[in-house]
Amino acid sequence: MPQAKNGPTPGKSPLDWGAGCRQYGVEVLRGQGQVVFLSSVPAGALLTVALFAAGWEYGLYAIAGTALGTATSRLLGADRERVSTGLEGFNACLTALCFAVFLGADHLSTALLAAVGCVVVTVVTAAVVNLLGVWSLPSLTLPYCLLATAMTTAAPGFARIWHHGDGLAALTSAATGPTSLGFSDLWHGFFAGFAEIFFMPQWYVGALVLAALLVASRRAAAVACVGSLAGILSAWALGAPAARIADGTMGYNAILVALALCGVFLEAGPRTLGYAAVGAFTATAATPAMAALFAPSGGHTFTWPFLLTTFAFLAAARSFPGLRTSGAAPPGAGAPPAGGRRAPPPPPPPPSLC
Repeated sequence: MPQAKNGPTPGKSPLDWGAGCRQYGVEVLRGQGQVVFLSSVPAGALLTVALFAAGWEYGLYAIAGTALGTATSRLLGADRERVSTGLEGFNACLTALCFAVFLGADHLSTALLAAVGCVVVTVVTAAVVNLLGVWSLPSLTLPYCLLATAMTTAAPGFARIWHHGDGLAALTSAATGPTSLGFSDLWHGFFAGFAEIFFMPQWYVGALVLAALLVASRRAAAVACVGSLAGILSAWALGAPAARIADGTMGYNAILVALALCGVFLEAGPRTLGYAAVGAFTATAATPAMAALFAPSGGHTFTWPFLLTTFAFLAAARSFPGLRTSGAAPPGAGAPPAGGRRAPPPPPPPPSLC
């Protein structure tokens, strides 16, 4: 039936635009939460508060990075399920934060480069998802790690973006400092490990990150606490300096490994909790190794220990019938199929995966 000449024209109404903006906001907050495997709007909002508590500039870089990464993936037509659950935003969040921390948040060049980095990391994410999907492995934080390592290594060679004098390349040396832990070292290290996931050293930021986990899932919060304690005890048993334990740099990879291996990619249970604790120990032991590997080029550890440990333990889990793949693994996210068989992933909607 033909429309009247002056009648309403097809298109989106203001209500449609409002709903679209609200959905975009939900996707951005879920992207914030996905840094710690949470597809939760309240958790994402609380994590944003935590970063603003560390410094308004870091909170701004994080939320703007997630928003830009999410918008880029929408514009390029990325899988809607991945976008809606925040899987296309968290690598951009970490990328923007990385640029702010290592290049200086108060420089215009940093802001512009971070914006470009968020677009690039979205493209890299698609490539990594497709490549790792061949082995049924998730992308995790690999896109961000690749870009962050390239940036920190190359930045000192460009005078307009590097504002810190000499580069950071250095030869490695043996650990120094006392190894005995006091109570202050323990509780600072416990909370700071959560904050270091976002490059922040403040214990109260870590407490807010833990609160975000608790708001979204008490099980996830408990597993993360086990990971933090496993990282601290492993570092102490191996003789890491107390200062490294207290500042959280020996614990954040262990937290991420524990979350990934107990409840996200493998079904939660006593057996997988033990498996995750071993993974947390492995990631802690690998942290100085990765630091030594990257130091001569001026690179940094980032979440490489978490990545390599999780990839190895997920690939190995296919040979252990007692470790079952979580039914929450989303289609196309690359989680290993149950029983180790190369079968199509199950159709249920995804919660929170990196």
